[in-house]
Amino acid sequence: MIRPPYLKSGDRVAIIATAKKIAFGDIKGAIELIESWGLKPMLGQHLYQSFNQFAGTDEQRAYDLQWALNNPDIKAVLFARGGYGTVRIIDRIDWSSFAASPKWLCGFSDLTVLHSHVLENVGVETLHSSMPIFFKDGIENTGSQSLQSALFGKSVGLEWISHELNKNGTASGQIVGGNLSVLYSITDSVSDIKTDGKILFLEDLTENLYHIDRMVMQLKRAGKFKNLAGLVVGQFTDLTDNEVPFGQTVEEIVLDAVKDYSFPVAFNAPIGHVAENEAVFHGRNCLLTVSESTSLSF
Repeated sequence: MIRPPYLKSGDRVAIIATAKKIAFGDIKGAIELIESWGLKPMLGQHLYQSFNQFAGTDEQRAYDLQWALNNPDIKAVLFARGGYGTVRIIDRIDWSSFAASPKWLCGFSDLTVLHSHVLENVGVETLHSSMPIFFKDGIENTGSQSLQSALFGKSVGLEWISHELNKNGTASGQIVGGNLSVLYSITDSVSDIKTDGKILFLEDLTENLYHIDRMVMQLKRAGKFKNLAGLVVGQFTDLTDNEVPFGQTVEEIVLDAVKDYSFPVAFNAPIGHVAENEAVFHGRNCLLTVSESTSLSF
C-alpha cells in the first residue's frame, strides 16, 4: 500500500468540487482556516460552476480533478463538498501521474467512490475526512481539526464511547468503506471494494430505514460480510420511516444482517455527516478494539 507524503507548512493544496454545486464565497471561511494551517489553497478553475445540480458539467469537474492530480505543486486535494456526481467522472480520469506521485485525496460521502476506486485500482491510501462545506464559516470543529491533524501526520486513531449493542472483540486489517449508499451503488463495478480480511466502516444520511435494510442486505448477499475482520458503524443521520414503521433501528438492522458472523461490531463511531466527523486513513492497516471503550488505532 502506497502512502502519500504528509504535508508541511507552505504546501499547496487544491480545492475542487466533483459532485454537487457550491455557491461563490460559500466556503470563504474554510479557505481562510486552511490558510491558517500554513497551507496555500489553489482553487479549481470550475469550482463555482453550475450545471443542473452539479458543480459544472462532467467535463468541467473531470478537468479540475485531473488538473489537481497532475499538478506537481499540489500536495493534497480537498473536495469542497459531496452530494452526488463523482461516479459520473471517475472513469474519465487518468491515474498514471497520481500513481507516480501520490498525494492525499480528502473527503467523504459521495467521495466514497473515489476512495474505493483508488484503493482497488491504484493502491494508494486516501483520507476519509471532513470537507470545507462542513467548516465553511471558518470556525474549527472536531472534523476540521482531525483533517488538519491527519494531513500533517499527527493522527493516531479514533476513540469513542462504547454502544450497548456492540459486539466486543479485537480485529486488525486494512480499513475500508464509507457511505453505505455509494458502496451499494458501485457493487460489481471496477470501483467495488474488496472486504475479505478487512475492517469495514459505514455511514449515511437522509435515507429511509427500509432503504438501509435493502442496502445492508445487498452487502451481505454480495459477500461483503462473509470474511470480514471487523465492522464499524458510524453516524446515520436524518433518517426517515414510513407511515407503517419498519420496526428496527439501524443498529438492529446491522446486527440482524451479521448475526451469523463472529467479528466485532462497533456502533456510534464519530464518522459521518456530523461536525465530529473524524479522519480515517482509508486503506491503512489498523487495530479495532471493542470493549468498555472502543478505538481504532492506525
